[in-house]
Amino acid sequence: MIDLKLLREDPDRVRASQLARGDDPALVDALLSADEGRRAAVTRADGLRAAQKEVSAAVRTASPEQRPAVLEQAKALATDVKQAEAAQLAAEELLRAAHLAIPNLVHPSVPPGGEADFVVLSQPDTVPAYDFEVRDHLAVGEILKAIDTERGAKVSGSRFAFLTGPGALLELALVNLAMARAVAAGFIPVIAPALVRPEAMEGTGFLGAHAAEVYKLEADDLYLVGTSEVPLAAYHSGEVLEALPARYAGFSSCFRREAGSHGKDTRGIIRVHQFDKVEMFSYVDLAEAEAEHERLLEQEKGFLTDLELPFRTIDVAAGDLGSSAARKFDNEAWLPSQERWLELTSTSNCTDFQARRLGIRHRTAAGPRVVATLNGTLCAVGRTIAVLLEVHQRADGSVQVPAALRPFLGGLTEITPA
Repeated sequence: MIDLKLLREDPDRVRASQLARGDDPALVDALLSADEGRRAAVTRADGLRAAQKEVSAAVRTASPEQRPAVLEQAKALATDVKQAEAAQLAAEELLRAAHLAIPNLVHPSVPPGGEADFVVLSQPDTVPAYDFEVRDHLAVGEILKAIDTERGAKVSGSRFAFLTGPGALLELALVNLAMARAVAAGFIPVIAPALVRPEAMEGTGFLGAHAAEVYKLEADDLYLVGTSEVPLAAYHSGEVLEALPARYAGFSSCFRREAGSHGKDTRGIIRVHQFDKVEMFSYVDLAEAEAEHERLLEQEKGFLTDLELPFRTIDVAAGDLGSSAARKFDNEAWLPSQERWLELTSTSNCTDFQARRLGIRHRTAAGPRVVATLNGTLCAVGRTIAVLLEVHQRADGSVQVPAALRPFLGGLTEITPA
């Protein structure tokens, strides 16, 4: 949630953020109206409760002659208080709905525009060239007997796959390499739950525009997460943290319906319904959020460099930001078979937006203050395997193993066809 104090003091800033995102600025006026309505309802209810308290005291001291009139006044006030409290509750619900409808404020440095209006921050001078016909990752994976999409579809339906043999070992190696890097950088490793309660999904902003992509278990009122950002954000919900920063690296299986992506990357394991990720998550003082964002970005870039993958870094445009993000950087690796850039990792600065929803603060000399939360994907395993197989492929169908990954594959320097 955005800060209501900021909204009251500078509503034009919130309207400008809405316009930058391509969202409706009228939602700002609706929130202002709901905020005023709630404050008026609280004032009226408080006033009536104070009057009721005074009349209740008067009943005890009233003379026999005065007592019937005072009792009648007390009875009328009790009815008024009950109605005022109901009106206050309704006003609070209206305010919450209007508050939840406003996404985070866009950082001033974010490029304007939509999905295609990103700004490239860095890019390699060249991309790999091959003196043979390049295979896509599925073709390479099938030669190596590392990916089986046919049996994945037979067992679970479209957009599912088995990782077998070297494919399974690659997943474990990538997860261990990512975790080793995160731990060395001071992140606490976490195996996070893949099922969360509705308040965790709502608190992190995943029940808004992309709610159709989320799997829900109706019988249990639980959601399958699309990223361990969700359980890691809710990990400290309702708490006052004694010390900052607090940094975690969470591993979990992730699930997405991929609604609205029909026909995109349907071949192979680039866009599937189930995948695994290592996700970094930081709680920091709001003043340190931008520096922490750069820190997460450098970890992601270091990991892709370890894997010897060509990649570029982009500053995502305002219209392509998630509702919780004030700013987002993506790292996109080169995909040789399609001769295009493919998003592998991203990192978002969510400022105090999620923490306000989840009630997360930290203790300061001036009293508890809302924290800032940031997230960053260190390794989206399936996509990383896909790019790794394509970039490091050889003419004979074998794949060279990057040096940094070899210790996690028993010293293996190449993966050869079965």
